[in-house]
Amino acid sequence: MADNGSSARPLVLFTNDDGIASPGLWAAVNAFADIADVLVVAPREQQSGTGRSLPVTSEGRLYEETRDIGGSAIKVYSVDGTPAQSVQHGVIELADRLPSLIVSGINYGENCGNGVTISGTVGAALEGASLNVPSLAVSLQTAKDLHLTYSSDVDFSVAAGFTRRFGLWMMNNRFPDDVDVLKLDVPMRATPDTAWKITRISRHRVYWPTRPERVALNDVGRMGYHFDADASQAEPNSDVYTVLHEGLVSVTPMSLDMTSRTDMFRLEQLLSSEAGYGNGVRQRVDEVRKQAQNPTL
Repeated sequence: MADNGSSARPLVLFTNDDGIASPGLWAAVNAFADIADVLVVAPREQQSGTGRSLPVTSEGRLYEETRDIGGSAIKVYSVDGTPAQSVQHGVIELADRLPSLIVSGINYGENCGNGVTISGTVGAALEGASLNVPSLAVSLQTAKDLHLTYSSDVDFSVAAGFTRRFGLWMMNNRFPDDVDVLKLDVPMRATPDTAWKITRISRHRVYWPTRPERVALNDVGRMGYHFDADASQAEPNSDVYTVLHEGLVSVTPMSLDMTSRTDMFRLEQLLSSEAGYGNGVRQRVDEVRKQAQNPTL
């Protein structure tokens, strides 16, 4: 296991979905170098859009290198795998103690709206939370054509400042009930003085899939995506409205409990009603049984 400093300081695990070479990742790391022992375990290649996936095709190879972080030579690791798998390797295999915090990001591009489960940035944070580590997913709004780049035109300094601010709070305080992850989204024109708001995840979709351009169905035809949203029409207390319409920093509490907050008793009544359950389901079961007993029917 890696020992990256003094155990008297908190250990912070850093990962992302853009890959080990992303400037956004290193902006987050450098924001904590003076206050924590850092452990960097990130995908070896671009892994945007992988959510919390743990594909069996990932071989789990680890590649070690040494980087100068805060004036010290620190071992860092890239993983043949997804962001969530990087978190698993970091917590289970590489850390010399349970991290005090996991920071996922800083991502090229905001992660707002009902597509957040697509995000490898958010997926890594959810995986970290499932391993009982407070987790922060951080994204910076950028132009769409920069999402899969390592463009030096993107300034991560303000987002890194907010990352440090909320990360420090998380290391020094306990989450309220039903909060497992903080999702932090920073607008592209934010300054250190930009206000932040507690938000919810919008039901609106921001990026929509685009049809592949190909002649035959067996040609290569990857789905694309394009921005298609009127942020002013999103819920006023949502991440989409706050970041994309108001230009403010969005701080969204997320829960591992993905159960709908509906009236459970009422739902049970609806599902077990005679019309919804008794007649309809029983009739269909009888039909299937008869057909199985007499295939000629």
